[in-house]
Amino acid sequence: MKDAQPKAIYLSDYQSPAYAIDKTHLQFDINEDVTLVTSKLEMRKLREEPLVLNGQHLELVSVEVNGTARGQGEYQVDEETLTLDDLPDAFVLQIKTHIKPQDNTALEGLYKSSGMYCTQCEAEGFRRITYFLDRPDVMSEYVTTIIADAKNYPVLLSNGNLIETSELEGGRHKAVWHDPHKKPSYLFALVAGDLMHIEDHFETMNGRNVTLRIYVEPQNIEKCDFAMGALKRSMKWDEDVYGREYDLDIFNIVAVDDFNMGAMENKSLNIFNSSCVLANPATTTDEAFERIEAIVAHEYFHNWTGNRVTCRDWFQLSLKEGFTVYRDAEFTADMGSRTVKRISDATVMRTAQFAEDAGPMAHPIRPSSFIEISNFYTLTIYEKGAEVVRMIANLLGPDLFRKGSDLYFDRHDGQAVTTDDFVKAMEDASGVDLTQFRNWYSQAGTPEVFVSDEYDEATQRYTLRLKQTCRPTPETEQKQPFHIPVKVGLMLPNGEEAKIVCESGADFNPDTQVIGLKGEEETYTFANVEARPVPSLLRGFSAPVKLRYNYSRDQLLFLMGNDTDEFNRWDAAQTLATDILLELAGDVSNNQALVLDDKLITVYKGLLENTEVDPAVIEQLLTLPTLGYLMEEQNPAHVHALISARKFVMQTLANELHAEFRACYERQQDSAAYDYNSEACAKRALKGLCLRYLMLASEVDYSGLAKAQFESADNMTDQSSALRAAVASPHQALAAELSDRFYQQWKEDTLVVNQWLSIQASNDQVSGLDDINQLLEHEAFDIKNPNKVRSVVGVFAAQNPRHFHGHDGQGYDWLAERVIQLDALNPQIASRLAGPLTKWRRLAEPNSSQMKAALEKIHKESNLSKDVYEVVHKSLVN
Repeated sequence: MKDAQPKAIYLSDYQSPAYAIDKTHLQFDINEDVTLVTSKLEMRKLREEPLVLNGQHLELVSVEVNGTARGQGEYQVDEETLTLDDLPDAFVLQIKTHIKPQDNTALEGLYKSSGMYCTQCEAEGFRRITYFLDRPDVMSEYVTTIIADAKNYPVLLSNGNLIETSELEGGRHKAVWHDPHKKPSYLFALVAGDLMHIEDHFETMNGRNVTLRIYVEPQNIEKCDFAMGALKRSMKWDEDVYGREYDLDIFNIVAVDDFNMGAMENKSLNIFNSSCVLANPATTTDEAFERIEAIVAHEYFHNWTGNRVTCRDWFQLSLKEGFTVYRDAEFTADMGSRTVKRISDATVMRTAQFAEDAGPMAHPIRPSSFIEISNFYTLTIYEKGAEVVRMIANLLGPDLFRKGSDLYFDRHDGQAVTTDDFVKAMEDASGVDLTQFRNWYSQAGTPEVFVSDEYDEATQRYTLRLKQTCRPTPETEQKQPFHIPVKVGLMLPNGEEAKIVCESGADFNPDTQVIGLKGEEETYTFANVEARPVPSLLRGFSAPVKLRYNYSRDQLLFLMGNDTDEFNRWDAAQTLATDILLELAGDVSNNQALVLDDKLITVYKGLLENTEVDPAVIEQLLTLPTLGYLMEEQNPAHVHALISARKFVMQTLANELHAEFRACYERQQDSAAYDYNSEACAKRALKGLCLRYLMLASEVDYSGLAKAQFESADNMTDQSSALRAAVASPHQALAAELSDRFYQQWKEDTLVVNQWLSIQASNDQVSGLDDINQLLEHEAFDIKNPNKVRSVVGVFAAQNPRHFHGHDGQGYDWLAERVIQLDALNPQIASRLAGPLTKWRRLAEPNSSQMKAALEKIHKESNLSKDVYEVVHKSLVN
């Protein structure tokens, strides 16, 4: 344990900055051994107190105020701050520092990646570059000068517009960039390297011509076209849907191999993890194409939701991330299948975010405190934050929501604001009172909505009773009621949907069919319902809550076949499968024989033979609930019983329906050349799912199908799905053969090799930790590269439950060792990898004690980073 516990930072202690930085002049003199950073800050004093600048891992060279040097006795410097006093009301502060980007394994601030210099400043990386007021509410105009060797670093990029270039003595050159839009330091960016680029142009809605460039290392130049198309589609969509236009003459994207995050929205110079921008059919799966399009859109949309309007402090992080995730989700829905996208988002919430809400790191989407802000780049901030924005849209309707967003942008352009400012704009534009809705921002946890009903045949009245509760979380035990939009439909026995006439109830919108649940208990009565309906509740996952209604299995089957809301058809299938799986897990625990309910077999048979419904929806309907979701529904979770139950169901379905899976597989075959479009992607997804089931069948050997698909594939989706099907099957000789061929074919392509590492790490058919340790020694693995660490360590903990949750607890101990090892190199990555260990209280024995012991092993380490310490300490005490 640390000798001195890191101190928490509290939202309640927020104070506005005492100094303003009107203009920031930065000069980077890049050399192989050291980089000299000169910052010249035009500053104003806003109130009388010492100037305290943030700084980490810096060598201070000199300090000048208005051209006069200050000696060591005229300032105070420690590991994290530089303090000056006796300053005039307005002054120019010049600071010179030495930094060593080539030694920066934390990948924050300025660092070197594969011979390229690049930056990552969100959240607090800028303080690793120079001493500064490194906080979001200090916004400044930047002029950046970069000097470097012209041969090794011919491309020099920063924010804004390029205003000057020149050749210097000694084979060096200089570039000067000016960003006219004031921004906080976390949006600063710099890149220097030997790069190539593709170029395109976009004409904005007001006729401005914007130059678009994507910079990559030369070997990747053929993989940029899709991302460029995605960028242009994003720019057009933002104009059409939100009326937002790009505001500079140039927009640059750079792909970097070593990056802690997916991408970063730095003003006009977006820096991307290479996995989130490089794509072509031979090396990129359909899923990755969709992810790339969404991330390109996300970072572009930040230009307004994050850059033009930014957050006042890091407690307001969801202000920009929640709104932007909502925007990129809507963009993806418009580009492809809205139903499938909604299913995907709901699955993430139910499987991972609900677990976060139920764990020791639970926090509101506007946290009240933190020790290390990097730990709050969470599903709660992003995905739940997006769901909260979606709830506002559900309550207001599309027209008033657009009116509210317009007011928000117009009112706060160029400002650093809060979540309250966002909600207030929505209220003022719509006239809807969102006072109680603000509880979503200040309270953690996942509300549960319990629903009961009754039908009066004589009066044809149908009544719904709703009750909301929320379990205690670390910040508070007693929860105030949430404002929960519950979208409803009433399905009649003849398969038609009843016209809803609400006779009584506190808040019901007939246009959207949304109940605005505010009280702890509320009753709604609907008139003229000609027969007892089956309620279709929480349509479209209208709120991030757990719905509790006692559906019979026959009612679930009815909804699967008749509900006019496609999301709820899928949800009925998931509920039915979950009910069956949990029952079977209980049988496993009680050593009873396992028998699969014929209803599930009948449902799957019907789905496999259905040629009318979109294959994308069929694929989702045929996908069993994830182990993570099942663990959330069983408390405490008996992991191995759940694994056994899920394996039994898949094996039984494969054996009982192998002919139907084969026929469905053949119907999805397509002789046309690869094309990334929603119809083709749906067919490939359904084909891949059928193959996974077929490879499990024991009565007929379908291994030849996987091998044939692997060998004939003209795209990575088909090739990798064949490999995954083999690896997840009993056919391990074939899996070994295909794995070796795959690696030999693609070993020169880093991103494909990362896919290969992930597939190997997820293989629960082999011996376990011995094989995982061999991956750590493999020539393709690099402990300093976050993508490779996530591909092996992250995937093993998340996707190899049999060995991670092994009976001896060694999987937990192994992960603890990796966290300790990585903490010395990259604390951000280490703290995120510790996440699976935080769920120990949710598990049954002996897993619970074994997982706790692994956490305690980490906690005993001296000199833990704040990142890892916060996660581990809270996991043990909360």
